[in-house]
Amino acid sequence: MTADDHRTYSIRQLCREFGATARALRFYEDKGLLDPARKGQTRVYSAKDRARLKLIMRGRRIGFTLAEIQEMMDLYDRKEHNVHQMAVALPRHRARVEALKQQLDDIKGAIETAEEACDWMERTLAEHRPDLLPGAEDYARLLKERMNPDHARPFQTRA
Repeated sequence: MTADDHRTYSIRQLCREFGATARALRFYEDKGLLDPARKGQTRVYSAKDRARLKLIMRGRRIGFTLAEIQEMMDLYDRKEHNVHQMAVALPRHRARVEALKQQLDDIKGAIETAEEACDWMERTLAEHRPDLLPGAEDYARLLKERMNPDHARPFQTRA
């Protein structure tokens, strides 16, 4: 065991480190994913709780459900170097990577379609009603100010 294994953390420290809310940590505790010790009303998180929170946050970020995260964490066995946990987690992670890649392709396609639609609308508006293009009001106001003799500044003579 190292000194870090004995270190404790407050809810505020973990929230700051992982960008989580205190409410989220209490929720994970209610679900049995975290098990902080108590000093009165204060939660005291161990290095194990911190490691579990890191796994929870990582799992959530890539799209695993809390039930899936719980199942994988329940397989944790330090004595066997977590091989059972890894054997279950690896195919799930690979499947998630493929799903995320597909989502990325879908998003890229949606962006491309939206950009094409924007380009088409801008060309059509420029041809038929350029006054309706974004920024056209500012341009029209500037032209009006320059063309309107009532708003023209009188010329000043040089000394």
